Amino acid sequence: MVIEQIQRRGVNDSRVLTAMRDIPRHEFMPPDVRDTAYDDRAIAVGYGQTISQPYIVAFMTQELGLKPESRVLEIGTGTGYQTAVLAELVKEVYTIEIVEPLGRQAAETLGRLGYRNVHTRLGDGYRGWQEAGPFDAIIVTCAPHAIPPPLVEQLAEGGTMIIPVGPQGEPQNLVLLKKSGGRMEERKLLPVVFVPMTGEAKE
Repeated sequence: MVIEQIQRRGVNDSRVLTAMRDIPRHEFMPPDVRDTAYDDRAIAVGYGQTISQPYIVAFMTQELGLKPESRVLEIGTGTGYQTAVLAELVKEVYTIEIVEPLGRQAAETLGRLGYRNVHTRLGDGYRGWQEAGPFDAIIVTCAPHAIPPPLVEQLAEGGTMIIPVGPQGEPQNLVLLKKSGGRMEERKLLPVVFVPMTGEAKE
């Protein structure tokens, strides 16, 4: 998976590659789809949600430029796989999942696999996790129509955010933002297809 799907597409951060190699991706999949865990595609995991293809997980993680001392906010825990990748690379991960059964299962899996630097929360991630901020990096794994202002506010100076933006069924772009001098620098990275951000984002 790492060589064929990730390295050959240009992901070269050694820490990211090691995390992708070491983490048992199948542990984060429902039993009925575990045989597809290492396929080069997104996989449905129930409740209208998906686990992103391995390349997208690695690419998004690399683009954040994470450091061992970083504190990261993740919006959309899903099954917890992206969470585990982050947890291998940084000091602390704060992650929010709006689909309660998924969030509870992810927390159980992460705990069972020994991740002690992950803080989980059930609820709407649109407004982030204000009391734990600011964050050095924010990663969003569901697509709002526009970038949520509360997440911008919770990004630390010099921090980076990666987020898919666009309506479901229409073109979406993976966007990288960097906060510099109180302003946001924005760069479109590539076209993507993510499940929509629900909750307040849809109001």
